[in-house]
Amino acid sequence: MTQPTRTALVTGANRGIGFEIAKALANAGNIKVLIAARTEDSAEKAARTIGQGTVGVELDLLNKPEQRVQAISQVLGPIDILVNNAGILFNQDALNTERHELEMSLQVNTIGPFLLARILGKSMQQRGWGRIVNLTSGWGTFYEGLNGPAAYAISKAALNAMTVCMARTLGDKVKVNAACPGWVRTDMGGQHAPLSAQQGADTPVWLAQLPDDGPTGGLFRRRQQLQW
Repeated sequence: MTQPTRTALVTGANRGIGFEIAKALANAGNIKVLIAARTEDSAEKAARTIGQGTVGVELDLLNKPEQRVQAISQVLGPIDILVNNAGILFNQDALNTERHELEMSLQVNTIGPFLLARILGKSMQQRGWGRIVNLTSGWGTFYEGLNGPAAYAISKAALNAMTVCMARTLGDKVKVNAACPGWVRTDMGGQHAPLSAQQGADTPVWLAQLPDDGPTGGLFRRRQQLQW
């Protein structure tokens, strides 16, 4: 049976893990990928590099992302797969984190993904199919001790909570999961990390293409479920 063509939106897809997620989904053959980045130039440059019919779109999570994604959907059609990959990291501990750093971390790592999932998830629910993947971190889990820098850990813990709440609300036909890519060699992870961006992209790409009997409301690393 021929699989229907889906449209995927990947945030922060102009480099690092997001770029590799977008490339892998574009190479799947039945997915049209929208590469979202803060600037149109960087999004379009990544789209030209990947090819495969990918389209670059401007989407800044600090500037009314809900309005922007609605406009994107109106022009390019319904979005079936949302990968909330874009993120920001400040390295300070709790006592040295400034208010604006916490607010920006929450906006990019939590609130922006929530707004996109709310808008696109409602449409997915109406159509009876959808996949939402939230890129998180072990630093945002209570099970692993919230050991990361304060603003990052807090915002990723909130993203994890959003994943569970959104999965419960949207039901079984719209799969909502969180993916921890591990320690990856990116601008954020640094050059000493053991995993390549391509390896870090594997679990998010898998979750973005889950079958109808796949899991929802879970946290996964290396395709294995973790505790929150």
